[in-house]
Amino acid sequence: MSDITLSAGVRQNLLTLQNTADMMASTQNRLATGKKVNSALDNPTNFFTSQSLSARAKDLTNLLDGIGNAIKTIEAADNGITAITKLVESAQSTARQALQDGSAGSGTVVESSSSISTNGLSPVAGESIQDQARRQTLSNLGFTNGDTIELSTANTGNGAIAGISITVGTTQKTDGTGPVSTVQDVLDVINASGVATAEVTDAGKLKITASDAEDLFLNIYDNDGDGNTATTQQTSLAASLGFGTNTSIDLSSPADGDYTDPGETSVSFTNGASAGDMDSLIIAARANPAANSSTRQKLVSQFNNILGQIDKLAADASFNGINLINSSSSKLTVAFNEKRDAATKSELKLQGEDLTSSGLSITNVSSLSDTEANQALDELSKALITLREAGSKFGSSLSTVQIRKDFTKSSINTLQTGADNLVLADTNEEGANLLALQTRQQLSTTALSLSSQADQAVLRLF
Repeated sequence: MSDITLSAGVRQNLLTLQNTADMMASTQNRLATGKKVNSALDNPTNFFTSQSLSARAKDLTNLLDGIGNAIKTIEAADNGITAITKLVESAQSTARQALQDGSAGSGTVVESSSSISTNGLSPVAGESIQDQARRQTLSNLGFTNGDTIELSTANTGNGAIAGISITVGTTQKTDGTGPVSTVQDVLDVINASGVATAEVTDAGKLKITASDAEDLFLNIYDNDGDGNTATTQQTSLAASLGFGTNTSIDLSSPADGDYTDPGETSVSFTNGASAGDMDSLIIAARANPAANSSTRQKLVSQFNNILGQIDKLAADASFNGINLINSSSSKLTVAFNEKRDAATKSELKLQGEDLTSSGLSITNVSSLSDTEANQALDELSKALITLREAGSKFGSSLSTVQIRKDFTKSSINTLQTGADNLVLADTNEEGANLLALQTRQQLSTTALSLSSQADQAVLRLF
């Protein structure tokens, strides 16, 4: 109060006591809040720097949830790939089982009973019997101009007929360099025709294969047969190609001798009646379609069911509404920092993959004949390669996102620690300060009391 007069000693001690009280209040506030900087008034630089660091730490903390969801989304995709891989391997097993079923669907085959003759052929060191048979000349085998090899097929399903006739001295090689002259030339012409496929086996035998739904006919004509009634199948021109001992096959039980049932083969040789008349060997192999095999039909159902499960599994491999393996149009974007402009933002964009059966180019089967089973195995092998590549891609992305998650956590800790260092109080130091201030307050109070006693000395005069 301005109308009250205090002595200089009292005023000085009062001022000291007030300052001590203010410092005690400040120290007690630091202890209560744990901060040495509670507002911009305490330390503007530290206060605003700490706020900036804390704000970025909060932004990064908010991103952690998104990063965590991204990890789970990629893990879901990886789990799906692992499961689909097992289904594809199961489909491979099913296709291989079909190939092991010899009852039907293996293709219609005409194969020589013995190897192609190599008489007259100059040997080559290290050459296999297969190679020798391929380069054997038709002239060494006894073929002359006008002799004919006819090959034809008849589809038992749609009635389609196809055929090719190879006439020695007339039919040209596939490269157009002249008439066919070797066994390999004959193989090339047959294979180029598309009527059937022809090959020489490892054992040097001639093997011709048609679709399992096609009857296969092979006719070999010796147009200048000698007419010797003693000529037999074993000594005929066809015998030089290994067909000297081929016999008819009757699968009926009991045998009916018609050789027209599925899988049966008829072999007939006709010797020319007189000199110059044609000798002929005619082989008719009957189709035995895969549809005739109950085992293969069960495997067809099993195979197609597996493809259906692949599609369902791919559709189920989602997390939080994102599926990375059900469509190539799906994508996942993971933000790693709080920036939004193109120059400074950090994010990972992961494109999805179509790992359904259609995306893997695996088609449904209808018969699982040997041809279809082998085609399916080719498709499944390529699908496994695609799955491994997708697994590697997602695995690499998962590792990247996990690393960035760990980095973000470390960054948040660094930012928060730096922000706290700027504003947090040392409670031990502040506790010691408070104790010292309490002592100073007591001393100031005592000094103030002494100063008041000095002013009261005048009362002794009365």
